[in-house]
Amino acid sequence: MKLNTNSNAYIIIYSAILVVIVAFLLAFVYQALKPMQDANVALDQKKQILYSLNIRNLDGAAAEAKYNEVVKGKLLLAAPGDFYPDMAPADPMDGKDGIYVCFVDGKSVYVIPMKGMGLWGGISGYLAVKDDYNTVYGVYFNHESETAGLGAEIKDSQAWQEQFIGKKLRTSDCEVKIAVVKKVEDPETQVDVVTGATLTSNGVTDMLKASIEKYIKCANGAQNAAK
Repeated sequence: MKLNTNSNAYIIIYSAILVVIVAFLLAFVYQALKPMQDANVALDQKKQILYSLNIRNLDGAAAEAKYNEVVKGKLLLAAPGDFYPDMAPADPMDGKDGIYVCFVDGKSVYVIPMKGMGLWGGISGYLAVKDDYNTVYGVYFNHESETAGLGAEIKDSQAWQEQFIGKKLRTSDCEVKIAVVKKVEDPETQVDVVTGATLTSNGVTDMLKASIEKYIKCANGAQNAAK
């Protein structure tokens, strides 16, 4: 019996078989490539942490080695400002809240992960704080979909990120003061906005405030984190 290749039944069956085959092939390719994709994402996160420590321009192998050298572990968050006593492995892909304990140039530095919202989507980054828990050692910001040349400058402009170095997180009254502003009135705690990206800059300020309050307590005027 000869198949009627012009019949509706034949077309439907043929299409269904083709869809199943393509779906199987896509699933196979995804599973085959997933370990490599996960490794690339993990390496990118490690590079971002290194960027916040002012360590840049390293290729994959060098970045992995440097990360293992300077990042000693991760203190997992138990409650806002409080951490479990034992350090966990410094895995940026474990999905657990915590701060990275680092040792750079003979000194301890603590790296805080950050997440927030910009103008067009999510923003994120890492804030490195000196062992006084109040002085910025370095920062790195990232974004999902900010405008090139405007909001995207929070990621693309190293010079803008470097303005944060040495800024204070809080003043003696414990209020988080570090902010991105249109007009800098307090050079100790404020950084100029990205030109033409006020809303994204406001998102950076909100993200900094929320992250600092989450990870670093302030009691009686004294900073307290990871102690």
